Amino acid sequence: MPLKTLFLNPPSFENFDGGASSRWPATREIESYWYPVWLAYPAGMLEGSRLLDAPPHHVSAEETIEIGKQYEFLVLFTSTPGWQGDQRLAYAMKAANPRLKIAFVGPPVTTAPDRALNECDAIDFVCRKEFDYSTVEFAQGKPLEEILGISYRKNGRITHNPDRPQIQDLDALPDVTDIYKRDLDVTRYNVPFLLHPFVSLYSTRGCPAQCTFCLWPQTLSGHAWRKRSTDAVAREMAKAKEYWPDVKEFFFDDDTFNIQKARTVELCAKLKPLNLTWSCTSRVTTDYETLKAMRDAGCRLLIVGYESGDPQILKNIKKGATVERARDFTRDCHKLGLVIHGDFILGLPGETRETIRRTIDFAKSLDCETIQVSLAHAYPGTEFHDFAEKNGFIINSQSMVDSGGHQMAHIEYPGLPRDYVMEMVHRFYDEYYFRPKQVYRIVRKAIFNNSERKRLYKEAKSFLKLRAARNKYVEETRKNTPVEAAVTPSPIEEPVEVGSE
Repeated sequence: MPLKTLFLNPPSFENFDGGASSRWPATREIESYWYPVWLAYPAGMLEGSRLLDAPPHHVSAEETIEIGKQYEFLVLFTSTPGWQGDQRLAYAMKAANPRLKIAFVGPPVTTAPDRALNECDAIDFVCRKEFDYSTVEFAQGKPLEEILGISYRKNGRITHNPDRPQIQDLDALPDVTDIYKRDLDVTRYNVPFLLHPFVSLYSTRGCPAQCTFCLWPQTLSGHAWRKRSTDAVAREMAKAKEYWPDVKEFFFDDDTFNIQKARTVELCAKLKPLNLTWSCTSRVTTDYETLKAMRDAGCRLLIVGYESGDPQILKNIKKGATVERARDFTRDCHKLGLVIHGDFILGLPGETRETIRRTIDFAKSLDCETIQVSLAHAYPGTEFHDFAEKNGFIINSQSMVDSGGHQMAHIEYPGLPRDYVMEMVHRFYDEYYFRPKQVYRIVRKAIFNNSERKRLYKEAKSFLKLRAARNKYVEETRKNTPVEAAVTPSPIEEPVEVGSE
């Protein structure tokens, strides 16, 4: 028998979405939880394991420590914002259960394994990058010296074993939906723009795009695009439909779901007979024919990273897309009746007052159904972080979050104060959502969709509360801070996701 293993997305700040699928870990003002997909794979390979996703299930630290007494091996998925709290939890769990072996996985320990092991001696080893087989091999009794892709202490020194090759045969991995069914309550997961309840999973790993700010491909999944067979995906989707007949939507949480036309069209042909409603991520380079095949197979919504409406900024971040192509793509989606949730970022390299205005006007001209506006954050391990650090643009290097888990501003460019960018985030939302067309959409949804009315009302209250807090922060900062002085980091600048389905 392998070690009895607990795979843990740890308890953290209230409404903290930092688990093994969140690409932007932080506290959400509007409750939003993604599934711990990465942890579900190794959990499915070990008999007697359990996947505990503490935040959406509201499992406290005390309860987690008590649960940990029943296990021999803990695999904890950590994040940059949650790093300090995760260390404290590891110490507490080992104190309560001294025989417990602890491995940390996730971006922070991939980019800085030495720091992780030096700062927290409760950690027995860390796994770099993909950790599926590394954790399974340890649980099955393989010595640390023989496990690829891990770092650990040996004779008082830190040892880094050779990197583990990326997994090529994704079909050999277990279906995550089996673990969801066993260990998770799908009604606990909420993303405002997706139908509720929803279930998310991957059909591919990796992203060949080179976006400089994107955390996932640069730290965990890699740039090599690997795909499950379309037969395997279709089989899992059919099974998931049987597992959860009341689930309203399935979401493909791939880094880049539809980057290869032939594969996308082939998969859509196999999904169509299942009569599912599903959504996915998408790049603006997807052509009309592919979008039509997706729509005909049940696709409802696309999450699209537009990022900026300024052509030079798109080049600066290596987006691999143009403003003109984004307009054509959006026009195709609207023609086909596909809903778009558009993602935008303020504060990317090259940002000015003029480019911010250009992006806001660009977003309004696209007229996506819902949007998310984020402030740029340079996560360690990304090219953006290296650029910002080299040029002295990181002004708060001690912590990316405040005591409540909200991300703090830590990037500032000459001539572009943080308080101005902060103000433009809430102005972006104001200008976008208080247009007559958007107000009509929201009111119509509230009137004609009874099942979503309560959720929409709750999200609207949260959004307006956050809007007021942002306004207050900007006003107080400008009132109390001399023009040439440093600005106190904002505790309320986590990007908010607006709109229900």
